[in-house]
Amino acid sequence: MLLIKSIKFSSAFLLRYYVLIFISAVYAYDSSSKENDNTIIFPSNLVVNTSIVGSSATNPYGDGSGVINFNISAKNAMSYTVLLGNRETKNTVNGNFTYTYKTSGTNTYNLYVSAYNGNQFISTSLAITIFVTPILLWSDEFDTNGFPNSTKWGYAIGTGANGWGNNESQYYTNRPENVFVQDGVLKIIAKKDAFSGSDYTSARILTKGKFSFKYGKVEIKAKLPSGGGTWPALWMLGDTIDTVGWPACGEIDIMEHIGNNQGTAQSAMHTPSSYGNTINKGSQFILDVSESFHIYSLEWTSEKMVFSVDGTVHYTYNPSTKNSETWPFNANQFIIMNLAMGGNLGGTIDPNFISSTLEVDYIRVYQ
Repeated sequence: MLLIKSIKFSSAFLLRYYVLIFISAVYAYDSSSKENDNTIIFPSNLVVNTSIVGSSATNPYGDGSGVINFNISAKNAMSYTVLLGNRETKNTVNGNFTYTYKTSGTNTYNLYVSAYNGNQFISTSLAITIFVTPILLWSDEFDTNGFPNSTKWGYAIGTGANGWGNNESQYYTNRPENVFVQDGVLKIIAKKDAFSGSDYTSARILTKGKFSFKYGKVEIKAKLPSGGGTWPALWMLGDTIDTVGWPACGEIDIMEHIGNNQGTAQSAMHTPSSYGNTINKGSQFILDVSESFHIYSLEWTSEKMVFSVDGTVHYTYNPSTKNSETWPFNANQFIIMNLAMGGNLGGTIDPNFISSTLEVDYIRVYQ
């Protein structure tokens, strides 16, 4: 005979029972969700359409505004990321946006576009070329006779600690004998001239504390001096020179010319990774460098430095790794123009040297 006894459950037991059922249900749902996450569908059919504002048969790269419209689509995509080729990134949900490039001139950008659905994505790349009309940021046309405009230029005076760091032989002055503006041209004159213990005098003018900038295009129309030992330079230094020193501040030599190597115009970069006798340089030969005016240019972007004379490029600086050692050029720089004598780069001074002049028709900075 089977005896069956009735069982009575306490309220505490029932509570524990239902809690266990609830936890089991939550775990089962969570596991199911994770399985679903792993089955998220990849986006597909990624299409990128671009429209440069003002583009036409005669102006294929746009009207100069730098504005471009994007229309991006992909099947099963929930969001998009666009690397715009200039160190900037755009994130968008619907794939439609307008962007304005600001670097002046005609530039080509390599873009990378990704479409996302959860943690799944597909990508594609494309190149666009766009024109941005340069805007004149600052200039000096040297159209007033007398001393250089004091609101734009200051002076370096003396010989520096040891010839401005390069064992040069000149004493820099602010005298009219060494620097003045006449008939629309700035003239910096180096001459054999015993002065304050030096055998030569010249001038070095600079925009430090008056004007500096980051990124843009510099054009300097100049006629260079000649004679063994002459060393004219059109160049730039970082605003941070008084805090971090040289070469940590970065130096950009737009143009240097050595009278002992007549006709060769050189450009160079000085950074913590290479300075002094830097490996980062390039040059070109100009037959009439001391007889005619030529335009010495720098195009400075967040990616590279491009140096040219009369539009002919002779050097591009674009290190693959950009950090404080190779690229201290993400801060403002000021402009310097000078004419040195002798020194480490200028070399031996011709004993028959009397005087020679660096002439500058204009300097213009576009951005």
